[in-house]
Parts: sequence; C-alpha cells; structure tokens
Amino acid sequence: MMQDTLKPVSQEYGKAMSDSSAANIRRRLPIGAEVLGDGEVHFRVWAPRSREVEIVIDGPARDQAIIRLDAEPNGYFSIRTARARAGDLYRYCLDGSANAFPDPASRFQPEGPLGPSMIINPARFLWHDTDWGGVKIEGQVIYEMHIGTFTAEGTWNAARQQLKALKDLGVTVLEIMPVHDFCGRFGWGYDGVDFFAPTRLYGSPDDFRAFIDDAHGLGLGIILDVVYNHAGPAGNYLKDFSPDYFTDRYSTDWGEALNFDGPNSGPVREFFISNAGYWIDEFHLDGLRLDATQNMYDASKVHILAEITNRVRQVAAGRSTIVVAENEPQDVRLIQSLKSGGYGLDALWNDDFHHSAMVALTGHNEAYYSDHRGTPQEFISAVKRGFLYQGQYYSWQEQRRGSWTGGLKPAAFIHFLQNHDQIANFGLGQRIHQLSHPGAYRAMTALFLLSPQTPMLFQGQEFAASSPFVFFADHNSELGSKVKEGRFDFLKQFPSLANPDMQKRLADPTNPRSFESCRLDLSERERHHETYALHRDLLTLRRNDPVIKAQRPGAVDGAVLADDAFVLRFFGEHGNDRLLLVNLGIDCSFTPAPEPLLASPAGLTWRLSWSSEDPRYGGHGAAPTEDVSRWFIPGKAAFLLTARKS
Repeated sequence: MMQDTLKPVSQEYGKAMSDSSAANIRRRLPIGAEVLGDGEVHFRVWAPRSREVEIVIDGPARDQAIIRLDAEPNGYFSIRTARARAGDLYRYCLDGSANAFPDPASRFQPEGPLGPSMIINPARFLWHDTDWGGVKIEGQVIYEMHIGTFTAEGTWNAARQQLKALKDLGVTVLEIMPVHDFCGRFGWGYDGVDFFAPTRLYGSPDDFRAFIDDAHGLGLGIILDVVYNHAGPAGNYLKDFSPDYFTDRYSTDWGEALNFDGPNSGPVREFFISNAGYWIDEFHLDGLRLDATQNMYDASKVHILAEITNRVRQVAAGRSTIVVAENEPQDVRLIQSLKSGGYGLDALWNDDFHHSAMVALTGHNEAYYSDHRGTPQEFISAVKRGFLYQGQYYSWQEQRRGSWTGGLKPAAFIHFLQNHDQIANFGLGQRIHQLSHPGAYRAMTALFLLSPQTPMLFQGQEFAASSPFVFFADHNSELGSKVKEGRFDFLKQFPSLANPDMQKRLADPTNPRSFESCRLDLSERERHHETYALHRDLLTLRRNDPVIKAQRPGAVDGAVLADDAFVLRFFGEHGNDRLLLVNLGIDCSFTPAPEPLLASPAGLTWRLSWSSEDPRYGGHGAAPTEDVSRWFIPGKAAFLLTARKS
C-alpha cells in the first residue's frame, strides 16, 4: 500500500487500527509500547510474515510474563494488558522461536540494541516550555554538536550546563548529530538501528527532554539529525519482523535502502513518517535535519520527504519548525513549495560554499574539491545565488550537477566552514584554522557569518578548538576491521591521503583513543579568547545590524576587485548600505577604481565599522583607505564599512 496523499496526523495514526479489536484505543504511534491513561500498556508490532507473536515482560520484583498478541489485518499484532507498566523490560518472540527481539519501535534500550526494550511513559516528564513558539529558518545561527564529545562527560546533563554559553555566543538553534541507538560504546550515530530510542550512552530519554526544555527556556531551538536512508549493520532486527523494511531495487553506500515505494511499503512509510512526528511530539524538538536525502528513494506520487515534512508541521500544532536536508545532488525541489511541485522543506546544506572556502584557505583542490577554485567570483556567486553548480557539468562526477535556485530566499541555504563530515574527511581531522593563514581564516569567518545565508558552526569552531574530529565507530573485531578498511579506502580519493606514509597516520576509527581525542576542552573558550571574541562579535553584528540581518533576496551584490579581493554591497533603505571588503591575498592597492559598488551613496562617506585585523582578534590593526586617487585594502583581511555623513 503506497500513501499518495497527505493526511491529518490523527487520521494517519489511527487508520491502521480501524479494523482492530482494540479500535477504541487512542495511541500516539502506530507501533510500539504505549502507557494508556488507566496505567495499562498497549503493545503493537508489524510482523506480516509471522503467524504468532508473543511478548515476554520482565518487571522488577515480579515474575516474568509471557503474553500472546492478537492478530490484526495487514500483518499487525497487538494487546492491551495490565500485566506491564512503565519501566518494565520486554522482548518479542515470533512464531515460538527461541530468539527474542527488542521492539522495532522501542522508546529506550537501556542495555543497547542487543538488549531488551523498556516501556517509557513520556507523560511523566513535566515540561516548562508551554509558551515556546518554535523557530523559523530566517534569522537563525545553527550550531552542530555531537553530544558524546561536546563535553568531557559526553551526556545530556553535562551539555545542559553549556546551553547559556551557546546562547551568549549568539547561537540560536542547536543541531544534534543522530541519537537513535546504535551498538558499541561510541559512534557518530549514523549507523543507528533503534529509530525511536535515544541512545543510552548520553543518558535517559527524560535527560534528553530536560536538555530541550532548558534550551527552550533560554530561547534556543533544537533540531535533530535523523537517518532515514539506511539502518546500521549491527543490532538491526527490522528484517526479523519483516524483510519488506528494505529493498534491493536501490542501493546506498552504507547498507540496504529502505523500502518507501515497493511491495508492502505502506507500513514502512508509516514507521518513518511517524518517527519524524514522534521527535516533535514527545520531545518537543523544533525540527529535523535529514541525512543523505539523495538515498531516500521514492517513486510514489507524493514523495516520502514531503510526507515527513508535513508530519513535522502537523505534530508541531502551531509551533514553527525547521526541516533541513543534506542533498548531494543539490536538488532544489526539496525546498520548493508543495504548490510548485516541491517537498516543502526549509533549507539545504550548501557544499559548494564549503568547498570553495577550503580551496581558498588551504590551496588544495583534490578529490571532490576539484571543481572549485576558491576565487572571488565563486564567493560572490554563492552569496548571491546559493549553489555554484545549478546544472553545469561537474567533472568529479562526470555529469551535470545541481539545479536553478532562482526565486529562493538566501536563508534556505545553510553555509558552513566546518561540519562533522568535512573535518573528518580532511585526513587527520584537523580544524580549518589549523590549515590556513590566521588572517585569511578571520576574513573567511567574516564572509561566512555576515552573508545572508544561514550560517552553521561546528562544535568548538567558535574558540579554535585544538581537538580534532575524526570518524569513530565501536564495532566487534570482524566488523570493525571492515569499517577501518572501508574508511581508509574512502580517504584514498584524496591523492595526498593515499600516500602510504599518510595512511599510517590516519586515526583508527575503532580505537577508543580516536573517540576520546575528539572531546572538546571547553576551557579553550578563555585560552583562545581572540577567536572566541571574533565569532561572538560577528554574531552580535549579524543579529543587531538591520542591513546585515535582513536576509532579503537580491539585497546583496558583489564584484571582483583583484585576483584575490572582492567587494559585497548590502543594500539598505535610504542609502543605508554596507560594504564588505574581503582580500584573501596580499595587500591590494588599485587605481582607477571603475567599480560602481565601491561608490558611496550621495552625500555619504564610507566609514570603517568592523575589521578582522582588530588586535582583539589577533590582527595587526591594518585598515582599508580611500582617497581621491586610490583604494587600499590590506591583505588577508575583511572589513565592514558603513555609509555615514562626512
């Protein structure tokens, strides 16, 4: 059964129950264990190949209970019972097998994916965010974080203590790397197998709720990175309940593709659509970031991405939400409206900006950087139009890439200098400030944070963290060896990293020391105060300057001034304009200056209002000058000028 229409959330959650003997039970989700209003528990699972399903319940200080579920139409089984309560552990047995499996829709796995599921009652948590209205994409500054390495403790409770510091920095939305539970003691989270269970590694589900509740109290939004393109290789029991969760008609680089449009795909779609709503409903999240959406294959009339986004909006019940996607082909259909044939998401990651910045700052354009040159024109085009590749030939992939962005708002493009993937893919996991000239890095940071697109920082970027961020994943020896081999082979696409001497230096992703090396040292906020002040001041400027913060389509123009220098002009009302001068090369002195964007508005003169060369940031105090005969722009620097009366 394929879903080809967008239905109200109440209808969707209830439709699969309509033929059940338990039709009057009001569930929050189509499957899983749910505590009802009278304290009884209702279990429901989809196992279409099974003739009989039993549940084994282990309660503290009580004998084990084995209960047979009632069969429903379409492969579902369910039971309502008073013999279970919140906190009990349980597993499912299929057709009398000696093996017992955790719930595919488990809300918590206290012993990890291989252990029993726990019954969770979300109503026990007392929320304090009833006045919270959510967040819209406009005006946001996103901060990507991995809970396991953000603090020394690597827990929700430890991260809660840092929320005020993030708020004071100028961050407005936290993007949490995936937390659906996975095997092992550490990992990035992209190999999750329990899609409804926040990993036990960071604390309990209520610890996660408390983190979100505190964030909302400070005015911070929270979005969660979710992976709906594959499931992890270890602890994945979905196939034991139904092989129809997956399909061999498509392929991904990480495992079997999920079945969103093939035979028996209806319950699979329902599983993931309801999962998206679950995080918004039971955890009060403000949206989702969808991983590798190019590998979410769907030929249905209504794409699964549109249905997921619709569910997020419905469940939010009036709160504003953000749905962001990673999409390597740069397909703007994702962020076009439903009326225009799009999927209705809010924003897409823009790899083009990152790639150009990396080439400009490091001088290297190998592997997937090879179609970028880091030139002034690339940055002007990225600021004006988002993607650089909008259908042109892309030699790295030997095909055309991207789509036309005309009519889309600047806030719909997420720009970044660092993210989890890109730091780790640069071999040793070094941060960009360690690979570039300090002045050029400050200048690029100014361009990044003052441009009208939505900026995203990666944890520790704001204080020039000395800790690397490498790939890490804890697996058994056999799988771990394959993961290590695969990771090293992936990095060989970079000729410099294919060098045998470099291969020896790459971090072993299965070694706990690799994981531990990535933990932030938060005391570096003070020790690296110059970089911290740079980011804090730029974010304050972005937030308070009425021209910079406007993010109006078409309100920025730019021009190349020299081989490594360019100007951006932000147009305000009544000539209240701004100039951003960026010079990534050597000192630039030129005359004449036949570029209209450099001309100040009538009766006004350009005055310096911010400089990346301010000594407070580690700069040398240099400043641009204009006189009757020439312009001078110091090298490796950026400057913001404001039009004022002479």
